[in-house]
Amino acid sequence: MDKQTIGRATHQLAKVFIVLGAIGLLIMTAIVTWQVFGRYVLKQSPDWSEQSALVLMIWYVLFAAAAGVREGFHIRIEALERAMPARIASTMRVFANSVVGFCGLAMLIWGYQLVIGTWSHVVPTLGIPRGAVYIALPIAGILIALFSIERIVNEFGERGGA
Repeated sequence: MDKQTIGRATHQLAKVFIVLGAIGLLIMTAIVTWQVFGRYVLKQSPDWSEQSALVLMIWYVLFAAAAGVREGFHIRIEALERAMPARIASTMRVFANSVVGFCGLAMLIWGYQLVIGTWSHVVPTLGIPRGAVYIALPIAGILIALFSIERIVNEFGERGGA
């Protein structure tokens, strides 16, 4: 597989996670709307609404964050980078992507441990394992690490392999 094919595949993967994040946001908005309607109009909100909205938020935020690393729309300060010569700016991008990649690996490792450690606990209002709530952490972590590696490889490619 060549670099261009991998780039197209990771771009499509990021798009899938952006769509999943958007769907999660829409569903969460509908759930919160139903909860507010239930609380103030019906005088009784569903037991499951708050926890399910929180679970969806965890998932869509993490998936959107991973996609943001791939697509480069995560928060970063570019003013200093733009003021530097091209070689230094490139080194800064490699360093920043390395830090993000290590954070992704930390999410993968410790997120996996959190999933395993909480799998036997049940979310009372949803009846699902607590670990299922947190499984988005290692998934997003591996994606963040892979997308960071791709950005670093691309940066070295733009440098001419130096």
